[in-house]
Amino acid sequence: MHDHTGFKERIDEVLVRLADEEERALLGLHAELSPLSEQLRRSLACGKRIRAAFLYWGWRAAGQPDCEGVIRAAAAMELVHAAACTHDDIIDDSRMRHGQLTAHAAFAANGQRSTALAMILGDLLMGYAGHVFTSCGLPGAYLARTVPLWSTLLRETMAGEFLEVLRTGARADRAPLVAESLEVARFKTAKYTVERPLHLGATLGGGSRALLEAFSGYGLPLGEAFQLRDDLLGTFGDPARTGKSNLDDLRDAKPTALLALTVAAAGPDDRRLLAKLVGNPELGEEEAASVRDLMERCGARQQVEGMIRERIGRAAAALDLAAMPAEARSALSGLAAPAADRSL
Repeated sequence: MHDHTGFKERIDEVLVRLADEEERALLGLHAELSPLSEQLRRSLACGKRIRAAFLYWGWRAAGQPDCEGVIRAAAAMELVHAAACTHDDIIDDSRMRHGQLTAHAAFAANGQRSTALAMILGDLLMGYAGHVFTSCGLPGAYLARTVPLWSTLLRETMAGEFLEVLRTGARADRAPLVAESLEVARFKTAKYTVERPLHLGATLGGGSRALLEAFSGYGLPLGEAFQLRDDLLGTFGDPARTGKSNLDDLRDAKPTALLALTVAAAGPDDRRLLAKLVGNPELGEEEAASVRDLMERCGARQQVEGMIRERIGRAAAALDLAAMPAEARSALSGLAAPAADRSL
């Protein structure tokens, strides 16, 4: 199980089987539902399966063995992620993810009511997540322990999305504070990407309170590092490598720590430039380049890199203090680097 590729293939198999089953079920209801089943399959086809991996290793850290039941439970995290991405792409009007059209863009390309259909798909994916988790085959008593956590995960993820929407689009000269940006990152990404999947796996496996606390000490800073890296890629990344636009965050004036640090460090002239360009839906590559240059000149990009390094160090220190089998510790240590320093 140190081979994440092998683990990813096992998760992919669960998701492909689900897509096959639901295609038959949806088409059994009505033939005109085929675009929904097709987009469902596409939505589940991509991803590194990091959230699934954290749930799995939370289970193994609690001293439990590898089994197909926990693989299925872990796959449910990828359905939560697919649902969140579908809704997030609608909110941001993002056209590309993983180098492919997003759900609402794909529906629009076929001349269909894009936003409405993508919303339905996102709701369907979230519903399937609960179904896959509760029917994973692990004992009912194990699953019952996770009910409060499952609700908490969904509540926190929606809270992060809601806060981000409230804080997106503000004029650049009144950008959110770094603390506010990190608050969004904590709820929207850190908790549902790392901390809560670990908690779900450990709770399924009967892990101790001390293990759950150690996973918070590891998962929250690592999850924040994950989001901070994503923010850098969203502005400085190469779309050919990341599979998504490097203009959307600037056009939307996303409340990132990168933007907050830039505004805080900028002088009056640079703030006027930011107010003019950031949040402009027609922002072009030349204007974006001038914003990126400012982010470099004022040190904001380097500050974010430092914040990522600090959080990875804090996560590693928390992991060192946690009592768990050596294999689980090694796997979680290995997952930390790509989670915080990924190219997608």
